Amino acid sequence: MAPKNSRDMWDKNPKKPQKNSPKKTDNKAENTLRMTRWNAFFLAIIFLPLMWFMISPPHFGTEVNKDVSLPKIVANYSGGLYSEILISWNLIEATYNKTSGTDQTIIDTSLIPAGTQITELWLSNPANPTQVIIKDQKWSNLLLELLPSILSTLLFVGLIFFLLSRMSIGGANGPMNFGRNRAKLYDPEKDKKVTFADVAGSEEEKNDLVEIVDFLRNPDKYKELGAKIPRGILLQWPPGTGKTLLARAVAGESNVPFFSISGSEFVEMFVGVGAARVRDLFAEAREHAPAIIFIDEIDAIGKRRAAGMWGGHDEREQTLNQILTEMDGFDNDTKVIVMAATNRADVLDRALLRPGRFDRKVTINLPTLEDRKQIIMIHAKQKPLASDFDIDRTAALTVGFSGAEIANLMNEAAIIAGKQDKKTITQKMVQLAVEKVVMGNEKKSLRMTEHEKKLTAIHEVGHALVGKLLPHTDPVHKISILPRGSAGGVTWFLPEKDRTYVSKAKYTDELACLYGGRVAEEIFFWTEYITTWASNDIEKATEIARAMVMRFGFDEELGAENYIASSEDAFYSEGNRKNISEKTQNLIDEKVRNILKSAYETARSILTKYHTLHITISDVLIQQEEMLQEDFDAYFTDIVVPPKVAM
Repeated sequence: MAPKNSRDMWDKNPKKPQKNSPKKTDNKAENTLRMTRWNAFFLAIIFLPLMWFMISPPHFGTEVNKDVSLPKIVANYSGGLYSEILISWNLIEATYNKTSGTDQTIIDTSLIPAGTQITELWLSNPANPTQVIIKDQKWSNLLLELLPSILSTLLFVGLIFFLLSRMSIGGANGPMNFGRNRAKLYDPEKDKKVTFADVAGSEEEKNDLVEIVDFLRNPDKYKELGAKIPRGILLQWPPGTGKTLLARAVAGESNVPFFSISGSEFVEMFVGVGAARVRDLFAEAREHAPAIIFIDEIDAIGKRRAAGMWGGHDEREQTLNQILTEMDGFDNDTKVIVMAATNRADVLDRALLRPGRFDRKVTINLPTLEDRKQIIMIHAKQKPLASDFDIDRTAALTVGFSGAEIANLMNEAAIIAGKQDKKTITQKMVQLAVEKVVMGNEKKSLRMTEHEKKLTAIHEVGHALVGKLLPHTDPVHKISILPRGSAGGVTWFLPEKDRTYVSKAKYTDELACLYGGRVAEEIFFWTEYITTWASNDIEKATEIARAMVMRFGFDEELGAENYIASSEDAFYSEGNRKNISEKTQNLIDEKVRNILKSAYETARSILTKYHTLHITISDVLIQQEEMLQEDFDAYFTDIVVPPKVAM
């Protein structure tokens, strides 16, 4: 009968540990710390006498006269040479009379023969005028005299303990601890357990990971079929889509030790430290095998290695080489799975992505409409929603949002409700939260003049009119002349559904829409009075036109050829171009310029034709400051508007 789970199977091997609990790591740390404390104790024993002598030398430098014998002391005492005698512990401190011309002397009683009663010696001559002070010689007085020395010694011992503990396992940043990994071992009893039920959407991605969990639980089922467990799983693409959340769900479902660490935690200023941490991490994971290692943001150490004299000896490359060796080296008998997450899979080294290392690549895309509904419901569970809350409307407003952005949206809606002293979250509050996330906060303190309001209204309505009357643009959701974020006004186009790819026709119409604001300024305020308002629109239009020619192959004469440097180039960036001739470069510039001119003329023809409507809508917008989609569409009831085409 096959074991119920992977833990039962590995328990049969006497060479492997019987428990996969974090206590093993804790015992190792405790043993190291205990050894460090014993070392500190022995050092304290060695340095104690030395420090005592250095900190508290005998009598603090007072000269001790060891040449005075006991008979001489008695003779001087009897002759009245001393004005005062202090008997303390093993010393006799005698003060001469002023007439003797001598200040003071100290006699060491160690020279006095054993058995001599010093106190009886002085008390035997009570008639002598010399004042004799016999100091109490109890242990309490002794300790009082030695207290400064004891405190100084204890302070020194405490300093030794502190320094050694910083260099031990107890101090994560200690100088002797550079080579130890800093991975966190997931503890389901202490950490909040996450399962696949807590991850909304991403059903296909979860299925890929469910197989890994099932393999860890029932390895025999797959081994009988000759299947091998994947060595590595790479979670890739857009930020905020739930890569780390899926990794936590795997930890909660698999019930095996789960080590999590960030890629940046391997890299230090000293070459070789990252490689040492990788070795230590994999060694610890093998002790707990079967186990999972999760490396977040692996691109911090897994970037493509540079060729030539620039590579080979830097810290990041040494760390990458060690990871490659640990994942698929000579030791093929491993039960450690490596999971990693990155937003830049295109920059990772090829050796890291080959089969045998990261065998499975899970691409987590932005959530679809149905996925967004599930995500909204998860983040709305602990929030009081009003009766008018519309999940379908909210999901439609969040096209292009990631899971993290939706979570932020619902949190912003709750904050808005709190600021308004409301007990529930209404749909209007969600709408305000969407506008805040997408367009930024309203700048109510910024006061615009009447001319600036008119200019803003003319500019924004220009965008809206061109977008409304072209078939391949998104519907106008809202127009506002209120300053938001870095913009003085906003025209918000909201797609009706999710989009996987973009057509040439859509890009062409979007270019005309982007030029709608600049063309409107020229028509209403003449060329001499146009402003810098459209600078961002012109920048976006130029980027799109250049991508259409150089990347997407939309020009018939230049053909379907990419004229931008490949991402495999060590010096790759979006602006880099391939090695092309000057003639071809001039042709590319000419094609880009023609596309932009065509879009400009399209916008001018539409705004010239509907000049009166432009004025009407702008006047209303100046008064209302904002206009929603329903109010804007009402002006086109008597106008033939081409139907919207999705692509």
